[in-house]
Amino acid sequence: MSGLIAIVGRPNVGKSALFNRIIRRRMAIVHDQPGVTRDRVSAESEWHGRPFTLVDTGGIGLMRREKSDDVIIKAAVEQVDIAIESAQVIILVVNVQEGIVPLDREVTARLRQSGKPVLVAANKVDTFRMEKEADVFAGLGFEKVFPVSAIHGEGIENLMTAAFAFLPPPAPTDEAVEIDAPVEMEIGHDGKEHPVRKTGPLKIAIVGRPNVGKSSIINALTHSDRVIVSPVPGTTRDSIDVPFEVETEGVRSKYILIDTAGMRKARRVEDSVEFFSVQRAAESIIRSDISVLVLDAEVGVTEQDKKIADTIVENRRACIIVINKWDLFADKVLADRQKEIKRREDKKRTEGQEKTMSTLAEFGGWVQKKLFFLDYAPVIFTSAKSGFHLDRLLETIRFVAAQLQQKVPTAILNRSLRDAVEKRQPISAAGHRLKFFYATQVRQAPPTFLLFVNRDELFSDAYKKYLAGEMRTAFGYEGCPVVLVPKARPKTVESVRKLKPSNKNLAGRMDAHRAARRARYTRTNPKNTR
Repeated sequence: MSGLIAIVGRPNVGKSALFNRIIRRRMAIVHDQPGVTRDRVSAESEWHGRPFTLVDTGGIGLMRREKSDDVIIKAAVEQVDIAIESAQVIILVVNVQEGIVPLDREVTARLRQSGKPVLVAANKVDTFRMEKEADVFAGLGFEKVFPVSAIHGEGIENLMTAAFAFLPPPAPTDEAVEIDAPVEMEIGHDGKEHPVRKTGPLKIAIVGRPNVGKSSIINALTHSDRVIVSPVPGTTRDSIDVPFEVETEGVRSKYILIDTAGMRKARRVEDSVEFFSVQRAAESIIRSDISVLVLDAEVGVTEQDKKIADTIVENRRACIIVINKWDLFADKVLADRQKEIKRREDKKRTEGQEKTMSTLAEFGGWVQKKLFFLDYAPVIFTSAKSGFHLDRLLETIRFVAAQLQQKVPTAILNRSLRDAVEKRQPISAAGHRLKFFYATQVRQAPPTFLLFVNRDELFSDAYKKYLAGEMRTAFGYEGCPVVLVPKARPKTVESVRKLKPSNKNLAGRMDAHRAARRARYTRTNPKNTR
């Protein structure tokens, strides 16, 4: 069992910088602006081989009995309280350059009520003189104060050693613990082998424009208030990893839902914090296995939606399109239907219901037409508020995940390829026609097939799209991009036709060959010449 360590403190003391330093990667956004972190940002990591979970929290900026009408601030404080309650060790971060301020004492009072072990990290100790000034934080009443510098990495070793002293020891096991995941070699798009790690739960990135309901979908799926939800666009800033398990027919599936910031147009990004939020969202698409593109049913498909979809296609990620807030759109359709019923009193209400179903189908077809380059993605209508069709979303995620794990036998693959080529021959170019010799699957996620051809430059994009469609018809791959990589077969042996001489010139060539051998022998052995 791995322990959980929570990092807390008032705003702008360097909590996120310390979080990134400990997990040894940039995950939380670090900025001078107070209140950048709002949600709980958690990461699974290890320290000297021991696994643990580290949680970064938003700054506690309210004094005792102080109230705020800001929904986001209230939700951020609630997220901090949840992290404190679930943590086994708490790291209280303070700013040594500012000393003890009233908010530090307010945070200290909250932590004493929790009864959890607390370690004080006096951050921003950049000089030897500041290290001595860290002793002033002993006045907070906690036994252990550690001068650290999150930017330079100083003092982290002592802090983490003290933290692990309060965590439960690792569970004993008779088997050897394999720290490094097994590495598999796969052939990449360049035709060369590359190491690929395949461990851990499936990563699902929830992406889309601001205020389309991404965080609401995650909270609805997990039946919790794991991430902050508000009507204010841009509430989510960091990319939040939310572990999620679901059991279906006795089979338990593990996922990581990645809540991302809304991706605006570049010219509408207002500050550097939002810029880094958008960058984190794009990185979440890259590291995901499946990207769920969330659209607003009331707004429809916008240009920014198309750009986000294009990012998914460029990174060759499996995709599911979710049209959220369908209940609001349906209310408008219902109002229009009622007006129509009033105008036509002789019509039955069931006719209006049939029109609603046709409207839903037409809307889905319209979305796929707008996102024609993402035509392999299934379309799901949901409402995070009412829970409408969230079960269908989970079923679609499981189905697409199963498609990503599909391994096509080589014999069946080549038979399907041959049938597709016979059905539609490639167009010749410059007097040459594209020929296929052999095909093999080199990767499962995304489904990647290496095709050995006579000339890879003859493999046009149009014919590649045709073959990808035939592959999807033959093997499914709904929601998955089909990647076809042509590779010219090297010419190691000359053509048999070139090596075989004609009967007409055979005698002359043999005579010339004997004459050449005789001349060479004469030059090297002049005495034996007769």
